[in-house]
Amino acid sequence: MFRSALLYAALMLGANAALAMDPATLDPLKIGEMKRLAVHSEAKPAGTARFTDRDGASHSLADWRGKVVLLNFWTVSCPPCREEMPSLNTLEKELGGDDFAVVPVAFGYNHPGGVSRFLSQYGIDTLPVLLDPDRRLSAEMGVIAPPVTVLLDRVGNEVARLIGEADWASDEAKAVIEALIAAPAP
Repeated sequence: MFRSALLYAALMLGANAALAMDPATLDPLKIGEMKRLAVHSEAKPAGTARFTDRDGASHSLADWRGKVVLLNFWTVSCPPCREEMPSLNTLEKELGGDDFAVVPVAFGYNHPGGVSRFLSQYGIDTLPVLLDPDRRLSAEMGVIAPPVTVLLDRVGNEVARLIGEADWASDEAKAVIEALIAAPAP
């Protein structure tokens, strides 16, 4: 609880106003697991490659423009992804809406039956099912193996990246995300 108070105090002292100009202002919020979050000194464009949903409809990251996005690359066969996915589901339930979205994209080929079993087994009931079977988006974004999580600002620029699993429903992770949500659009 005390940690949460410190995180929110940092936001109130002006970190969120500076975010529009310098994404590195997230650095003071990097505590706990978020110490592994690589915050870019300058935001950079995210990938533009198209990917699909379960029904075969085509999507791109531009579909979420206007929202802060937590883009997560995962796969059914990835043990750390199994650990991480429930926290992503919780995060979407708690913060998802007009200002924020968790966008999980399955990396490479994932058998449809395996995806369904994975979602059922781990209680994933809020997240969209998005697929990158040809690894176009993941290759464009420099993802070699999951899990990789990328934070995008409201205009679709990458501001930070974490390689490996994390508890995205933790107070530390939510503080970073809430700071991005509170920041004025670049």
